[in-house]
Amino acid sequence: MINGKKVIALIPARGGSKRLPRKNVLPLNGKPLIGWTIDAAKNSQYIDRILVSTDDQEIADVASDYGIAVPELRPTELAGDNSSTESVLFYSLTKFAFDADVVVLLQPTSPLREAQHIDEALALFEQRQAFSVVSVTPCEHSPLWANTLPEDGSLGDFIKPEALHRSQDLQPFYRLNGAVYIFDISRLKEIGKLAYTDKSYAYVMNNECSVDIDTQLDFLLAEKIQEFSSKNRC
Repeated sequence: MINGKKVIALIPARGGSKRLPRKNVLPLNGKPLIGWTIDAAKNSQYIDRILVSTDDQEIADVASDYGIAVPELRPTELAGDNSSTESVLFYSLTKFAFDADVVVLLQPTSPLREAQHIDEALALFEQRQAFSVVSVTPCEHSPLWANTLPEDGSLGDFIKPEALHRSQDLQPFYRLNGAVYIFDISRLKEIGKLAYTDKSYAYVMNNECSVDIDTQLDFLLAEKIQEFSSKNRC
C-alpha cells in the first residue's frame, strides 16, 4: 500500500508475437522474460497484489512457478492480434481489482525496469496526487533531425534551420519507454479510456534501463546490458 491506498500490478502477456515468437517466455540470462517483471513487482515495497493477464497456458504456468496465480485465461475477444492493452486493463480492473485504488501496468517486455523504478514512480504519483504517472526516457537522437522523405529522396527540406546545431545544444526530447504506467483507478474509470491529462506526470528513466523488447536485436541488447552493467546502472 501507499498512503493507505491498495496497489495492484497488472502484467499483460499475450502468447502470440510475430516479430519475436514466444518472447514472453524466452530465457533472458537464465530467466523467462516475464520473470524479470514479476520479480520487480514482487520486490516493490508498495505493490499489494500481482495479476498476470494472459491467453496462453505456458505463460500462466511460468507465472505460477513464480508464485503468481492466474485466475483465468483471457476471453477470446481479448486474445487476438488487435486486442488493445486498454481493453485488457479495463476488463481486468472490473473483474479482479474491485478493491484496489491504484493500478501499475507493467509490460513484460521491459525486463531492465526494477522494483526501484516502480517505487520511485509510485512515490511521484502520490507526491503529485496524480491521475497517472508514465515512464519516459531521453530520446537517443533528437527528433528535430528526423523527417519524411519525398519520392526523389531529396534532403533539401529535410532539416529545419533551427535544428542545425550540435546535438548537445538542442533542447532535450523524451519518449515513452513502455516500462511503467500508473493510474488512479477511480479516475481512470470515470474517464473511461487511457488518456493524458494535466495531472499526468513523467517518471524519467535512463536509456540503458529502457529497452523495450520487440525484436531479436532488442532481446540481445537487453541481455548484454544485464551481463555487463553495474548493479547501480540506473
